[in-house]
Amino acid sequence: MTRVSAGILSLLAAGSLALTGCGPALAAENHVRAPIAKVKAKESGLKTAIFAGGCFWGVEAVFSHVKGVKSAVSGYHGGTQRQADYKLVSSGITDHVEAVRITYDPSQIRYDQLLRIFFSVVADPTLRNRQGPDRGAHYNAELIPTSAQQLKVARAYLAQMKRSGVWDKPIVTDIVRAQAFYPAEEYHQNFALKNPRHGYIRRWDAPKVAALKEFYPGVFRASFLKD
Repeated sequence: MTRVSAGILSLLAAGSLALTGCGPALAAENHVRAPIAKVKAKESGLKTAIFAGGCFWGVEAVFSHVKGVKSAVSGYHGGTQRQADYKLVSSGITDHVEAVRITYDPSQIRYDQLLRIFFSVVADPTLRNRQGPDRGAHYNAELIPTSAQQLKVARAYLAQMKRSGVWDKPIVTDIVRAQAFYPAEEYHQNFALKNPRHGYIRRWDAPKVAALKEFYPGVFRASFLKD
């Protein structure tokens, strides 16, 4: 496995604070280079995709640094609108999963490239109902295609990942049919941008952004997407 340098991780994780929010402070994650997709997405015009990869703060933070991503919204996928509330969802009693809906320009970043980024620096595809320090079905890693083309590419990429040998445990990430998406409360939007010194952000999400920059400098955007 190709991993982010320990120096970057230790520097970003240093000085972490006691945490509230998505989960407790534990050791930082390792990141790997996912394979280049053999099946390329063929799309034009602005497109929307939904990714669930644990706490939505980190998913949004990473995609907000990807060139070609025009918006990234944290929210709740599935379930009902009445229960799309952070306290309820984080309690694990609803049918939602924390997710991020992104709008992207395929002329700048393709869906298959987004998948590679997602599995390289955002989500561990060998974990079910948890990511990082967070536990529960609402933190499951899921691909949520919004078109037939995305579904085709997602299926092909998961199959390719299983054959790649990059991961030493079975790939268990699900492909889930797109349902309703409910934007999360305003204080969750752009959370990493607004709270760079928050303990969870420093320990878990800053290393993900650092890994994006190290692995894929050609698509890395230094400043946060704010919209």
